Amino acid sequence: MRLLCDHMLGSLARWLRFMGHDTAYPEPGPDRTLIERADAEGRILLTRDKELAGRAPGAVLIRSDRLEEQIREVATVLPLRVIDPLSRCSICNETLLAVSGDAVEAIVPERVRSRHRAFWQCPSCHRVYWRGSHWDKMIARLDEFDLPRATEP
Repeated sequence: MRLLCDHMLGSLARWLRFMGHDTAYPEPGPDRTLIERADAEGRILLTRDKELAGRAPGAVLIRSDRLEEQIREVATVLPLRVIDPLSRCSICNETLLAVSGDAVEAIVPERVRSRHRAFWQCPSCHRVYWRGSHWDKMIARLDEFDLPRATEP
C-alpha cells in the first residue's frame, strides 16, 4: 500500500512512515498535481479537503485534526498495519540503512554513542536514528492505536 498525504497531513505522513508505510508528502503546488502524482505512482491520496477527495479516485477523506483520530480513520478504510517501525526515514520516506564507525561518529554526539550500539542512517537526507527513549515512546504510542502488526506491506 503506497500512500500520499496532502499538505495538511504532515504529522500523519511521518507516523505512517514510522509504522513502515511508503508515504509520500507533496511539494507545494496545486491540487491537480496531487491527483496526478497519486495516479502516476499508484498511491492512495489521504486528504482533509472534501472537494479534493471527491475529485481523486480512491482518495480517503480525513475529517479529524487530531493525529490519533486520523490514524483510526485511515484504519477503518484501509488495511493499516504496523509493518516495521523504524524502517523508513520519517522526513524523506527513504528506507533506512544500518551504519557504523566513522560515519556515525561524525554525526552522533559522544553521550549517545556511548549508550547505543546500533544506528540507522537515511541514505537520502542522512538523518541518524537510534533506539532510545524517543523510539520507545513512539512504539508505546503505536501500541495504543491497537493496530495489527505485520512483516509484509
